[in-house]
Amino acid sequence: MAAFSFNHIALSVKDVNTSIAFYQKVLQLDEIKNTASDSKTRWLSLNEGKQLHLIPRPDSEIKTNKAVHFALTTSDMNSFVKYLKELNIDYSDWRDTPNKDYIRKDGIRQVYFQDPDGYWIEINDDI
Repeated sequence: MAAFSFNHIALSVKDVNTSIAFYQKVLQLDEIKNTASDSKTRWLSLNEGKQLHLIPRPDSEIKTNKAVHFALTTSDMNSFVKYLKELNIDYSDWRDTPNKDYIRKDGIRQVYFQDPDGYWIEINDDI
C-alpha cells in the first residue's frame, strides 16, 4: 500500500476576497500561486508545503458544524488568544463556552473560531 501525507484542504467560500483577507489577517497566511488552473480559486500556504485552497462558490449553501474543522498548532497560544480578542473574533471551547479555551485530557489546550463562511478552525498547542 502507498504511504500518504497531508497536502491541502479545500474550502468552498462565498467571497474568495473576503476569505483571503480573513486568513491573511487572522492566521497571517501568505498567498501562493495557484499552479493548477487559471480559475479564481486562490491558494494560501500553511507552511511545510501544505496549502489551503479557497474555491469561490457564491451560490452554494455552506453548512458546517464544529466536528468538521481543521486544526493548526502554535507554540504561543496566549498571544494568539490575545490576538483573537484584539480582532473581536469570538472563540469557544469544544463545548461552545464563549471566549474560553479547552484543555483536553492529554493536556493540549485548544480554541475554536469560525471563518466568514462558518468553517470551524481549531488552534491548539500540540507542538
